[in-house]
Amino acid sequence: MTLTLASDDAGIAEAARLLAAGELVAFPTETVYGLGGDARNGRAVAGIYEAKGRPSFNPLIVHLPDLVAVERIAHVGPKARMLAQAFWPGPLTLVLPLKDGSGISPLVTAGLTTGAVRVPAHPLAQRLLRAFGGPLAAPSANPSGRVSPTRAGHVLEGLAGRIAAVLDGGPCAVGLESTIVLADPEPVLLRPGGLPVEALEAALGQPLAVGGDAGKPTSPGQLASHYAPEATLRLGATEARDGEVLVGFGPVQGALTLSRTGDLVEAAAALFQMLREADKLAGPGGRIAFAPVSETGLGRAINDRLRRAAAPRGV
Repeated sequence: MTLTLASDDAGIAEAARLLAAGELVAFPTETVYGLGGDARNGRAVAGIYEAKGRPSFNPLIVHLPDLVAVERIAHVGPKARMLAQAFWPGPLTLVLPLKDGSGISPLVTAGLTTGAVRVPAHPLAQRLLRAFGGPLAAPSANPSGRVSPTRAGHVLEGLAGRIAAVLDGGPCAVGLESTIVLADPEPVLLRPGGLPVEALEAALGQPLAVGGDAGKPTSPGQLASHYAPEATLRLGATEARDGEVLVGFGPVQGALTLSRTGDLVEAAAALFQMLREADKLAGPGGRIAFAPVSETGLGRAINDRLRRAAAPRGV
């Protein structure tokens, strides 16, 4: 049975106790709900892969409460430090070289010498990390490849009975996973996300190159097929075809909408919920059409998730 824990001191204490015992606990961040396990405990990390059905070559993000804690396990280069000071806590993940003796399980990094690390801004995530007192490996709390969870109920839909508990902190504010960057020696965008690329480039004073390999991921979120509903997706639609559920945006109105006003922040927060609702409306063997979303700001990350959701399964 999977417990639902309240966001009070007792709920946080129980979540920390379960994590210390090697159990798995889902918790909210400002982006999506993460499936937490002790990043130093190989059995706990293996349990994350098992619960999600996640390929073991796909690395996990390690969550820590602040930059000081990050520096205990990883080398923070000059550009990484600049970004950390500008955007942590927040929806930014940095890929950093791990220190010898970091204690991070090799299962977390899929055998790589680097680790993906972030400092979440959600108050409940912060309280849990400080109560637990160690690094938490925490991919999104959903079956691998499926739609990411932005509410505790979403977690239970996919993982009830597979994990010990979910710490209920209500809906997530950002709704898109973190932006992932390899900062040093030259910055490379590995995954667009909840922090717009334009903000990163402004802080760095230079453009970001784009990298990543779906066949051999160097960070989370690089698999070509991901975030997928049961229904098939068609993108760039301005109207619904027969049998399709149209999800609108801005001037394109559908049965559901990401944002009637074309607000990218509203659309990002609603994306995964709309994918779930459209999937239910479409039914078995159904089809979903998504209206065009601009490739600016958070639109870049929204389109990245939609393209991955529309990719052929198993890719």
